[in-house]
Amino acid sequence: METLNLNVRVNAEDKKRFEQFCNSVEMNVSTAINMFIKAVLREQKLPFEIRSNTLNETVYEKLKEAERKMANTSKRYSKKEVLESMNHIIE
Repeated sequence: METLNLNVRVNAEDKKRFEQFCNSVEMNVSTAINMFIKAVLREQKLPFEIRSNTLNETVYEKLKEAERKMANTSKRYSKKEVLESMNHIIE
């Protein structure tokens, strides 16, 4: 399989710290970046959460708490009940 170079601009201090991390887990930067790329392609998503800083932190935490409660019950909620609950939390 053909391999190509990938050039990425990164802050000098971040690069140094990333190289130190890679060395500490006995891999090189190229291997770590390739692992990242393979994980993205396999999962079809970034391997970490990205969210906007504009989302009100309190609302986010309340929604996550409601999600946890819903996941830990056998009760099934209708779409209407979920939307009403979300609207109540956001207000």
